[in-house]
Amino acid sequence: MNKIFRNSLFVLVAGVAVISCADYNVTDDFSAEPDPSFVEPYKDLAPVKTYIDRNKYPNMSLGATLKVTDFNKQELAHAAAVTNFDNLAFGTTLMSGAIVSSKGVMNFLEMKDLLDHVEEIGCEVFGSPIVANAYQADAWLNMLTAPIEVSVDYVEGKTVDFNTMTSFDGTIEDGKASIVNYDNQNTLKIEASSKVRIIEGFEVDPLATYTITFWAKADKKATFSVFFSGNEVEGPTSGKYTVDAGGNWKKFVIESKAAEGETEGYLRIENTRAAAVYIQKVNVGYFPDNHRPQTVAEIKDTVNHALNTWCDGLMKINEGRIKSFDLIDEALDVKVELENGMFDLKHSSEKIFWQDVFGSENYAPVVSKAASAAYQNHGGSLEDLKFFVSESGLENTKKMESLIYWINIWDANGAKIDGINAKLNLTYSENEANQEANKASLDKLLEELASTGKLIRLSNFDIKYQDAAGVNVTANEIKAGQRQKLADYYGYVIKSYMTKIPHNQQAGICKGNLADTSDPVGLWAIDSNKDWVRTATYKAFCDALSGN
Repeated sequence: MNKIFRNSLFVLVAGVAVISCADYNVTDDFSAEPDPSFVEPYKDLAPVKTYIDRNKYPNMSLGATLKVTDFNKQELAHAAAVTNFDNLAFGTTLMSGAIVSSKGVMNFLEMKDLLDHVEEIGCEVFGSPIVANAYQADAWLNMLTAPIEVSVDYVEGKTVDFNTMTSFDGTIEDGKASIVNYDNQNTLKIEASSKVRIIEGFEVDPLATYTITFWAKADKKATFSVFFSGNEVEGPTSGKYTVDAGGNWKKFVIESKAAEGETEGYLRIENTRAAAVYIQKVNVGYFPDNHRPQTVAEIKDTVNHALNTWCDGLMKINEGRIKSFDLIDEALDVKVELENGMFDLKHSSEKIFWQDVFGSENYAPVVSKAASAAYQNHGGSLEDLKFFVSESGLENTKKMESLIYWINIWDANGAKIDGINAKLNLTYSENEANQEANKASLDKLLEELASTGKLIRLSNFDIKYQDAAGVNVTANEIKAGQRQKLADYYGYVIKSYMTKIPHNQQAGICKGNLADTSDPVGLWAIDSNKDWVRTATYKAFCDALSGN
């Protein structure tokens, strides 16, 4: 990347020493040059976060969301985030699903680089959810809670000794088979091109793997296939089994399960060459499944171990540097109601959900206890530590009521819950009635959040633009006038937050995307040269944060 941002705001040359936040914020002697990042009419604006009146709003902060990989590149996204925002959030990329392997190996290399750099430049990080239902180390949890191996005894099935027979009464599906005297004993002779069940008449366990043993001999080299209860058992030579001419009795030991849905036990030999095969004796038996499901108590102990292991690893790398975390994320299930009409928590019969193991009422208490202990054990002060419960869709009054219901239960059971992280899903509409409804819904949400007495953080702060017909307007399509209306609504949201949320409850607002995506959500647009250009939204942030 060749771009160097002016006035020491963004110095992006490979090999340059790390720049501090203070250096980033130098704005003295600024001189505009033909840099598209500072084109008119917004070239003279300072970094966004500098417009907050810290005396009036001592707890107000401005956050930005980006990927760990983008941040660690220390290129444009990194510079824009550090220059303009108080703290950084990294979405799902600091969650266990991105860090813990299926065998429990924790790869914190990117996170360590990130935290070391953040510490060096004096910035802050808002921690990703410690646990959730999604983006968790599911493969690891499944491995830990898998059935346990146990000692089992061999189960004798059925044995047929053809030396004791004078005639064969088994099933001949094709060709010929008979009891003959061979090698000084009675044996079963299977003629060429014949299909014969050499043992049958027993029930099969569909879960068991059977061990089948038999002895065979031939005067001429013979090749045959073996089928066990509907499944062909692949042999060592082109999928077949062979008996050499004139050799000794050859012992075959094969293993197989019955075909799905098959209940009748049998072993069939299909003699495919022009030579007879002689069978001396057949035995079938099995070892039962040597696994048993873990008990409820064992799973609870195992998952509790996993939780503490994860928290310990996370906080060991953290070293007290991240002081605010989402504790749990997206816990509510809007499709399931409790008897009291509140939404239940999410549950699963297919995956390990923490609340299913610890119990819904102890979900947050158990997690907060483990995370707090690990935080303190690795250099953090509990006085600094803040935990948030994050949830989306809280403009739904019933969902908000349900979240408060569960927080009250968790609080009563000893959870540390300092705040609510409300994930926004906002839209500006050119339809006046719809837009008034959008504003009313936002204002009601803020009032309900404020009433909880908890710290309030707004995240995913992106606003999409819809025309009067309800069609989304893309970043490529949006006109200057529309962009200004969108910017004004951004300002409205910021001002509403700063006025409706008491100062002592303000934990800040976190921007979802810094630059436009396919939607015009950015403080920066992206021009044809892939450069970032300040938009009207940038100015709206500055004005709203300064109280204008």
